[in-house]
Amino acid sequence: MTNTGYQQLEYRLQFLTPAFIGNAEQSAQWRTPPIKALLRQWWRVVVAAELNYDVREIHKREGELFGVAGDAKNSRKSQVRIRLEHWNAGRLGKQGWEKIGNVKHPEVRFPVGADLYLGYGPLAYNKHSKSAEIKNNAAIQAGENSVLRLACPERYTDELEAAIRLIELYGTVGGRSRNGWGSLELLPISKENTNQSIALNNVSRNWKDALGLDWPHALGRDQKLLVWVTKPCKNWQAVMQQLAQIKIDVRTMFKFNSGRNAGRPEDRHWLSYPVTNHSVSAWGNDFRLPNSLRFKVRKNDKGDLIGVIYHMPCKPPKKFKPDTAVLHAVWQQVHSFLDSDQRLTRLAD
Repeated sequence: MTNTGYQQLEYRLQFLTPAFIGNAEQSAQWRTPPIKALLRQWWRVVVAAELNYDVREIHKREGELFGVAGDAKNSRKSQVRIRLEHWNAGRLGKQGWEKIGNVKHPEVRFPVGADLYLGYGPLAYNKHSKSAEIKNNAAIQAGENSVLRLACPERYTDELEAAIRLIELYGTVGGRSRNGWGSLELLPISKENTNQSIALNNVSRNWKDALGLDWPHALGRDQKLLVWVTKPCKNWQAVMQQLAQIKIDVRTMFKFNSGRNAGRPEDRHWLSYPVTNHSVSAWGNDFRLPNSLRFKVRKNDKGDLIGVIYHMPCKPPKKFKPDTAVLHAVWQQVHSFLDSDQRLTRLAD
């Protein structure tokens, strides 16, 4: 797999929560493209500050490393080679999905399934069983693993190893991955490459400054990183139930005063959009604003599972006509809420 001047990195990739990674038949399967996309995503975070958050310079270097798709004159082959030990289909079928518990939603009259709340889309509601089920044929089950091999020019090794370390800390892949599905760990196999510590100061930025750019380029911070962790849980189901409840509590602390086709956005709309039964007339049903508060499940130093909540702030696209003062006020309330939540601990740098 390697060429002269290339270095090979090997990791044991294991999912800590089910992953919804679809193939052409919309059934989950181990595949390299989503993993390579995840690597590119966190690589951009690694180099962003060094390149002064200049999108053109980042894209230029990204093309040199990961390749460029284009015509014969402008295309460039990727210098990063990725291989999985196997491309097996996911083992978690419709019949194997287990309900993970309910959460309380103050705006809903009955208990809400935590799995459906965090996984709606890949998961669907079954009226007969009155619980969530996998929408398509299968998912990749928590605990499934494979060997991931990467080869890259030696001069890029440090950048890619830093990106891999960030994936280990914050990375998720597949459908609804911002909600914690597809959380993965990457453990080095060879003694030569280990998941070394990364200077998080180099990949984090004051959250108000980060809101000046409309793409996710850094972890947010104030005096400390905007990262919170839950108490240890016995299994991934318990972690996801806890994360679902926290997400509901964060969102519903912003009360709506309007319903469908509101004349102007309210504070809660700035967390993510669309919102069921609470559309904004000017935004319609086609606008999409992903939540920049993201979830991850990982292991702590003792090997127990914990939930990780982190803010990766970025400005909504221009078509939303965002008001900077409103964004600051909304996200300051979210940070304060998470700081005061007894279920969570704010991480030190």
